[in-house]
Amino acid sequence: MKDRILEFLKRENKTSAQFAEDIHVQPSGISHILSGRNKPSLDFVIKMLEKYSFLSTEWLIFGKGSMYKEPKMGDLFSDIDFTSPEKKVKIPDSAENTGPSETSHQTDIQEMITEQPHPEHPRAIKIAWFYEDNSFEEFHPVKH
Repeated sequence: MKDRILEFLKRENKTSAQFAEDIHVQPSGISHILSGRNKPSLDFVIKMLEKYSFLSTEWLIFGKGSMYKEPKMGDLFSDIDFTSPEKKVKIPDSAENTGPSETSHQTDIQEMITEQPHPEHPRAIKIAWFYEDNSFEEFHPVKH
């Protein structure tokens, strides 16, 4: 585990003193662990995992897998009621048969955003589209 802690410190660009301060342990305790004199206690491991919640427990304890936990994608649509009339997107009649163009999407989105916001939902300031090729586009609504 000593080598994994050293690897973590190197990857995070942290000194042993910064690390000790971060997890609220004595610098001498870190020194003893990194030198191999002592093995990390359960309390030490818990403090480390609590402070660095992005760190993989499996990796730290057993050396298995990636150092960092896999990022979890949030569910963008779980809180949206798609049956509510004020949240439906109207596709222009001319776009229904041919498929909406980028311009009609932007026009519809612009209209939705510039309308008076619902009291429970703040006005959008930026919309981003992320594509499979890791590219993205940003849309910034016009402020009125």
